[in-house]
Amino acid sequence: MLAMLRFILLTFCAVSVIFTDAWAMTASGLPVPRFVSLKSEEVNIRTGPGTRYPIQWVYRRKGMPVEVTEEYDAWRKVRDMEGTSGWVHKGMIDGTRNVMVKAEAPQVVRLDADAKSKPLLKVEPKVVASVVECQEEWCRILVSGRKGWLEKKHLWGVYPKEIIE
Repeated sequence: MLAMLRFILLTFCAVSVIFTDAWAMTASGLPVPRFVSLKSEEVNIRTGPGTRYPIQWVYRRKGMPVEVTEEYDAWRKVRDMEGTSGWVHKGMIDGTRNVMVKAEAPQVVRLDADAKSKPLLKVEPKVVASVVECQEEWCRILVSGRKGWLEKKHLWGVYPKEIIE
């Protein structure tokens, strides 16, 4: 009987640890890291999570994708394409999925997710586009009112194997 109680107790503890780790919640209840977009034309980035921390710099690009790497209360630590990070209030970001062209040279957006597909337009480095969907190696984006496909390796704002439907 005692052995059975020990077994039940150990099983319960093991299951509790597994579920606690699997369900570790952030302040928002959303996964970290994750990509989001800046909500405003002017977003203050602070050195710490709160208004008592000084403004480190100001982003001036609505829709720019950033990666949330940490959360603390109503504050999110974000990282941009260049790797610079700082804290922003959660009201200054939203879940809209945008991407930025990270290539050194202009890239061709194509009609289909195939390097031999018909070219639709060229996009310059650092252009921001909306994500329509992503397959394993390509994303369909909306830029300048046109939808087309660009290889994921040229985009910042989606993870390498991430699928977006």
